[in-house]
Amino acid sequence: MQIGFFDSGIGGITVLYDTLNFLPNEDYLYYADTLNAPYGHKTKDDVKKLVLNAIEFISQQKVKAIVIACNTATSAAIEEIRAKYSIPIIGMEPAVKPAVKTKKNINKRILVTATAFTLREERLQNHITKLDNEHVVDLLPLPKLVQFAEGFEFSERIVLSYLQEQLSIYDLSKYETIVLGCTHFSYYKDIFGKLFSSDVNIIDGNNGTAKNLKKVLEDMNSLNEGNGNISFYCSGVKVEDKAKLKEFDKLFKRLDAINEM
Repeated sequence: MQIGFFDSGIGGITVLYDTLNFLPNEDYLYYADTLNAPYGHKTKDDVKKLVLNAIEFISQQKVKAIVIACNTATSAAIEEIRAKYSIPIIGMEPAVKPAVKTKKNINKRILVTATAFTLREERLQNHITKLDNEHVVDLLPLPKLVQFAEGFEFSERIVLSYLQEQLSIYDLSKYETIVLGCTHFSYYKDIFGKLFSSDVNIIDGNNGTAKNLKKVLEDMNSLNEGNGNISFYCSGVKVEDKAKLKEFDKLFKRLDAINEM
């Protein structure tokens, strides 16, 4: 059986990419809700409805686990989905916990970037309240990064200009860790790196999600049941067009390039 991955668009590919390093001998179904992306500006009820519809489709495709590779979708609907399905549902959340736990310099701060939806949701707010005893976490929405990613806009000049504009009111020297709290943002990890000194940690939740999935499958005695095959779906329609499949391949190559730096 395969493992289902869901995202509002192509951001979840960054999570799938890391998962393939941990679990190369599995088969995957990747569902991008491209007809309705982005989710970040929608109401919670609208997001919840879209996510539940997508997960219902994925659940019917003979999957043994589902990864909601989208922080916004996790914030909106994870409880309802887990209550409805008996298979494991793995969600995403911004990597605030590892950022706080590994903090070394008491004078430095943590910057959490994500969609406005994720940042304002009670799930993340409660998470930060529990962890941020020293009140060192700042929040910054970067919605245009989702639009850039969905439009395959990876130009350093354009993206760097946007980030510089959004970060212009911050003293960047005050930060020890930058949390990329939207899976789309991981496509720009290298560009974030150009704004901060080399000793600043730039992290996301992808690795932790992949490790969590592996542990769940181990506990189920359900590891290594495939060959690394990936089926792609866009809003419920299987992608078979070669040009579209090449676009997904470009995303993996983009992530290869970032990881080789």
